[in-house]
Amino acid sequence: MARVDRLRSQLTAFPPTRRNDTPRRPTGGVACALLLALALAGCGAPPPLADTRSSPEALATAVLDALADGDADRLAALALNGREFRDVVWPALPASRPERGVPVSYAWGDLNQKSANALRRLVARWGGHRFTLLDVAYDGGTTDYGAFRVHRETRLRVRDENGREIEMRFYGSTLVRGGEHKVFSFVVD
Repeated sequence: MARVDRLRSQLTAFPPTRRNDTPRRPTGGVACALLLALALAGCGAPPPLADTRSSPEALATAVLDALADGDADRLAALALNGREFRDVVWPALPASRPERGVPVSYAWGDLNQKSANALRRLVARWGGHRFTLLDVAYDGGTTDYGAFRVHRETRLRVRDENGREIEMRFYGSTLVRGGEHKVFSFVVD
């Protein structure tokens, strides 16, 4: 609303013309175009997701690289953050309906705590180990929320440092929006 008020004050603040002392105002078409541009700036495009990857394989490789470095901060950056959950995920979830009475702060707090705990266990157990990605699969099905999809039970087929091929679940679900892939959470149940 502050933008509209600023625009309105700018539209009426043009200097007077030489012929008379009435302020010059843009023509109706210009004013409408300016107001339309302001209205469109505040809606439409979904907010960007931070630190996404272009494919499931690129995301899994980023996770494995950060894990090999034992870098919990880099791993955490690959997962949803609070703003992304609130602005992108929460509005599409059934729990967000007013009749459910679940505040977004509670839902995010619960997910974030569980994911952070799982991330700590992951780094403690596998941090410093190098794995080579062979394949990505999802064992738990996919839910389409319209604006994004969630693939559950992410399973990675990897080669360990000794050359053995093994299947591991380093993170739980993967969020996909358009060409963006992001760890939904590190919770592996």
